[in-house]
Amino acid sequence: MTRYYLNLNAQDNGDHEIHKESCLYYYLYKNGNNFEFLGSFYSDNDALRCAKNKHPNMRIDGCAYCCQSIHRK
Repeated sequence: MTRYYLNLNAQDNGDHEIHKESCLYYYLYKNGNNFEFLGSFYSDNDALRCAKNKHPNMRIDGCAYCCQSIHRK
């Protein structure tokens, strides 16, 4: 299983990105409490489903590098 985090700071386009714990960008952008631990999941889609359930009004996207299967282009 992989640990997933949601960036609570929106990108310029308004999306909040999901990152795997092993992602370089998770460590580059981690600053204080700006990431929320979503849980450990077997797939990116499971992490996305969890994030959308926790934050139904947030635009959520997967990181283009570590969560390509849920990244919107």
